[in-house]
Amino acid sequence: MNTPVTPPASAPAAPPAVTSTTSLISTLGLVSAICGLIIVGTYEATLAAARANRQLAVERAVFKVLPTAKTVTEFLALPSGDILPGSGGDVPPGAVKFHAAYDTNGQLAGIAAEGAAKGYADTVRVMFGYGSACQCIMGIGVVSMRETPGIGDKILTDKAFLQNFQALDVKLNAELSALAHEVKVVKHGSKTQPWQIDAISGATVTSRAVGKGINDAAQALLPRLVPKLDQLKGKP
Repeated sequence: MNTPVTPPASAPAAPPAVTSTTSLISTLGLVSAICGLIIVGTYEATLAAARANRQLAVERAVFKVLPTAKTVTEFLALPSGDILPGSGGDVPPGAVKFHAAYDTNGQLAGIAAEGAAKGYADTVRVMFGYGSACQCIMGIGVVSMRETPGIGDKILTDKAFLQNFQALDVKLNAELSALAHEVKVVKHGSKTQPWQIDAISGATVTSRAVGKGINDAAQALLPRLVPKLDQLKGKP
């Protein structure tokens, strides 16, 4: 009779290797450093293109709001009241950037400046054209926005809304220290004053963003600009 053979007992499994905390921290630090370098490198590589695209959008908006302009020069209105040429770079604290537009004869065609305020989805940035003869806003253009398509973007297409900016009153008070009347957005169909903006029905939030952006920018810029307009009459 055959004697059954008992298989040898299996050797106990070796315990899994334990990764030290130091190794984990070192690996995590290396990965973070690599990711950081990639992010910084990508930002630096695209920064010039992003600035160029923004500058192009600004220039297009200037020529839209001041259609008789042929050339545009950037200036800075300082808190001291001085008007200095701009450099196209960052705006110093307290300064307000604006653009003086000139016609084919080198005469001042108008002033363009940018205003911004929170809309429904994001900040709405608009360019507005100012005429010194009428002391009024003569037109607006959008620099950037991300409002709801078909609703908020009506500020670009609604003819009745755009008529608000054919002669929007932004005269200064007697002291030239502020607007004589704050630019205000009113309920659709209720405009009674030349400094009021008739809102778009169904897009009131975006309409108010446009009005606030213009009012805030005009309040900051015009008291500095108007007393110095003679400096800008002829192309520098």
